[in-house]
Amino acid sequence: MSSVASKVAVIGSGISGTVCASILAKNGISVTIFESARGPGGRMSQRREIAEDGRELLFDHGAPYFSLNASNSEVQSLVNDWESRGLVAEWKEKFGSFDCLAKKFLKIEEEAVNKKYAGVPGMNSICRALCQEPGVESRFGLGIGRLEWLDNDDSWSLMSLDGQELGHFKGVIASDKNTFSSRSTNVTGRPPPPIDLNVVSDVAFKLKEIPVISCFALMLAFEQPLSVPIKGFSFKNSEVLSWAYCDSSKPGRSTTSERWVLYSTSEYAERIIAQTGLQKPSSAVLTKVAEELFLEFRSTGLDISRPFFKKAHRWGSAFPASSIMREEKCFWDGKKRLAICGDFCVSPNVEGAICSGIAAASKLTEMLSSL
Repeated sequence: MSSVASKVAVIGSGISGTVCASILAKNGISVTIFESARGPGGRMSQRREIAEDGRELLFDHGAPYFSLNASNSEVQSLVNDWESRGLVAEWKEKFGSFDCLAKKFLKIEEEAVNKKYAGVPGMNSICRALCQEPGVESRFGLGIGRLEWLDNDDSWSLMSLDGQELGHFKGVIASDKNTFSSRSTNVTGRPPPPIDLNVVSDVAFKLKEIPVISCFALMLAFEQPLSVPIKGFSFKNSEVLSWAYCDSSKPGRSTTSERWVLYSTSEYAERIIAQTGLQKPSSAVLTKVAEELFLEFRSTGLDISRPFFKKAHRWGSAFPASSIMREEKCFWDGKKRLAICGDFCVSPNVEGAICSGIAAASKLTEMLSSL
């Protein structure tokens, strides 16, 4: 590397983008992360709510935890480092499955096949820490409106949604699907994606319409612990619910109340979306969804008391339905030094997102070191 660090822009502060940014910075590259949301995490973000009595409640309403494939030593090494820094810890609860027809638990795992990891004190703790590492600058609440490759300058020019010039960068990492997918444009009426994939590469068409799964998350808070024998379980024979997790049972969480997060089936979410449209759901729709999900939870026959807090959130397109670049692990255009990474590349989970971020960082570091 030259003594003057190369400038790189990373769009999106989810786990894929922040892992990539951290690795680039460790290799002497100056990184700026641009995030349209108020804070980091993406699907690993943590939701802060205030109950009617003024109590603060925190929920991991996206990814509840993550596991690793035993053979993935590169990712395991990263997670070991995060664990030593107190950013993650093993969630040692046993999981199971519940049959809604038989009204009973079918199985409870004797011993977990793979360790379950949770961010401490929230799932967003990893992304938050990586955004603050030396060599990484983070700019939140700033959506990208235009990305333009300048042949004469051999660099990318970035502009915000409100027309602010953000500078020139030797490389770009896009880890936010809204950067290149038109789905959010169709839903929200936002300007078209800032990256025109037709201009970038012939193979980029695979990225244009990534299939996604929608779901609703229901956040619940109870005064007393529920009389439920396990803290995480899937639902069988339910058209409404797919999973339930006791969020407050994770390491490093407040136990002043018991908090659960329930996830709907994709079929239920699609049914609601068919009725109400893909635009941001109204509070009336979310209230209706919250009540329906809770009623399904109570219909299990488990001893479920009335919560003092209940609120639904819709994940419209956060969960990829498939992975489109398993071998390559990320999309890479070496001529323009553009990488696209995320869980939609390798596998639709946190581990896949980390793998893709590592691959993107490797491609860009190698290319910039040869300039």
